[in-house]
Amino acid sequence: MSVTADRQYKTGELLKRFSPYLLKYKKLLIFDLFCAALTTLCDIVLPRIMSTLTNTAMYQAADLTVGLVIRLALIYTVLRLVDAAAYYYMSSQGHIMGVYIETDMRTDAFDHLERLSDSYYANTKIGQVMGRITSDLFDVTEFAHHCPEEFFIAGIKILVSFIILCQSSVLLTVIIFACIPLMIIVSIRLNHRFRTASKQQRVQIGELNAQVEDSLLGEKVVKAFTAEDMEIEKFSKGNEKFKEIKKERYYAMANYSMSTRLFDGLMYVTTIIAGGLFLVYGLINAGELVAYILYDTTLIATVRRIVEFAEQFSSGITGIERFLEIMDTPVDIQDAPDAKPLTVKDGSISFDHVTFEYPDDHNRVLHNLCLDIKPGENLALVGESGGGKTTLASLIPRFYDTTSGTIRIDGQDIKKVTLKSLRSAIGIVQQDVYLFSGTVLENIAYGRPDASREEIMHAAKLAGADEFIQELPNGYDSYVGERGVKLSGGQKQRISIARVFLKNPPILLLDEATSALDNESEILIENSLADLSQGRTTLTIAHRLTTIRNADRIIVLGKNGIEEEGNHETLLNQKGIYWRLWNGVAARQA
Repeated sequence: MSVTADRQYKTGELLKRFSPYLLKYKKLLIFDLFCAALTTLCDIVLPRIMSTLTNTAMYQAADLTVGLVIRLALIYTVLRLVDAAAYYYMSSQGHIMGVYIETDMRTDAFDHLERLSDSYYANTKIGQVMGRITSDLFDVTEFAHHCPEEFFIAGIKILVSFIILCQSSVLLTVIIFACIPLMIIVSIRLNHRFRTASKQQRVQIGELNAQVEDSLLGEKVVKAFTAEDMEIEKFSKGNEKFKEIKKERYYAMANYSMSTRLFDGLMYVTTIIAGGLFLVYGLINAGELVAYILYDTTLIATVRRIVEFAEQFSSGITGIERFLEIMDTPVDIQDAPDAKPLTVKDGSISFDHVTFEYPDDHNRVLHNLCLDIKPGENLALVGESGGGKTTLASLIPRFYDTTSGTIRIDGQDIKKVTLKSLRSAIGIVQQDVYLFSGTVLENIAYGRPDASREEIMHAAKLAGADEFIQELPNGYDSYVGERGVKLSGGQKQRISIARVFLKNPPILLLDEATSALDNESEILIENSLADLSQGRTTLTIAHRLTTIRNADRIIVLGKNGIEEEGNHETLLNQKGIYWRLWNGVAARQA
């Protein structure tokens, strides 16, 4: 999980961090709030109209004419038309403003996720990340639109109602409005429980998403081991936990709603008792009491809307909180302030007393390693699993940063050059090839989207991939499926090699690129890799020692660092670790 996952954000801080996204569209926001104010006119004016009619009928009956009734009706009709137009704007442009904000936040979140290091993804479930930048931000759209509106409208209604009612009786108004602060205090306390339950729900749905993704992507393994029942049971446990969390959330919501209804009743009872006594003693007239009751109804409806909005508010605040947990995750690997573009002349690589331990568990893999790779040299790394071969290769493009020591390319400290220029100079072919959902053409051109079709086809020919591509139903425009499922392992590997041919980098990293292939595919890929390595500084990681017998130099890497060094013949003659590895491989192959 991210380092900020357990941090507790206060609501004020969340709103402050969210405000720049909202204020970016302040013109839309201001007009939206203006329209929100217009929608309150009917609720504010209606009690005065009813009070006027009641008082006129009771105390000035002669003045109660058809003309008066029509004038008041026309005023209310005009207000209703204004209300309809304002509400239309709020419902359309207000929501669209929320969509703009959601889009900006999702863009920022994805941009930040793209810059996070491998260590973040090693400890974070993709299902959780997907939930944070999709469903969590859906709720922010509604929050961004409704939160300013609802509180603005509530503020206007409470303030205007207070001023108007004070004109009739300050004492009665204060008595009735005394209920509101108490209602707010109770609501805030109950809302904290509601928000906590909402966040737990978000976390658990992320866990469910991660579990479903894991199970469905591994469906062949599930079927091969007849583990369907086990997967269903695992999902049922997670689903059951989600149910309990949702139940807790609804209990919190029910408590919240119940408290509001009780306060509704309290305000009505206060109005009946206090208003009735004021009427008995002649402190207010009947029309004013009608106005009080109608304003009470307006206030109660307003508070109820705020209560109903509380669920949306909590969901929106939780969405913002989970968004900020991503944004507050530090980018471990980034350009130094004075970073300059890497200039590759020869392609030499040097490791100067390099030590590395993984940041999450502090497992030390490399210690005080010194190694020089000559320009254009084909260097192979071998050794037992866990010796640090892949880790060493991952340090060159800065997928991880060294704990201490320095790595240089042509004498330039890789921490002092830009990441873009560093990684542009390195081509990587791995055992586990990742193809993106799309066509063969798009996957080969991934590193150079501006490449022409002719350049892409030439790269495929160099990688030995053109022949099988031409035999696909739509050739280079054939859809490869999610993660390239429509292609064989050897076909995917050749496309990945074509991708590197097209990129044409001066430095090449081959991480067990043929270990998962059959013999025929391995021979084809080895020939392609041999062509790809020509004239490039190449670092090859291999378990199959037969694939690196022609390497210029072989390094045997172990727990103590570099154990042996030399070419294939030299290491065999030493009859050390490499000799044992070679004979072990030979025995198994025999």
